[in-house]
Amino acid sequence: MLKGLNHLTLAVSNVARSLAFYRDVLGMTAHARWDGGAYLSCGSLWLCLSQDAARQPQRARDVDYTHYAFTLEAADFQAFVDRLTQAGISAWKDNKSEGDSYYFLDPDGHKLEVHVGDLRQRLAACRAAPYAGMVFYDQE
Repeated sequence: MLKGLNHLTLAVSNVARSLAFYRDVLGMTAHARWDGGAYLSCGSLWLCLSQDAARQPQRARDVDYTHYAFTLEAADFQAFVDRLTQAGISAWKDNKSEGDSYYFLDPDGHKLEVHVGDLRQRLAACRAAPYAGMVFYDQE
């Protein structure tokens, strides 16, 4: 039986640049670095950056909606977005869902999001205004 997400590995074109972004801009904790990668953590998430010669930085319009969202407290949201903006990081999508969200790209074009809220809050918002054809499997 699955217990949760063990780790997330992102292919990167430049380990030093990506490590600096995730550690210095996003504030993740760096644990190790080697020639071909780095390990960081964000809460209980283990993030691996893996050097990949085939990785070409992507632009927001070149890839699909797949993205990785990180939790942020409401009190920290605006300061975090301001920090991203000051670092020259721009949004790839406007937030149209429940809760504050900011969608941005890492140096390789991986789509990221910071989001205030959790699944319980999202489901409550969806119960109030369901997506077309939405079916709920849990009961509240």
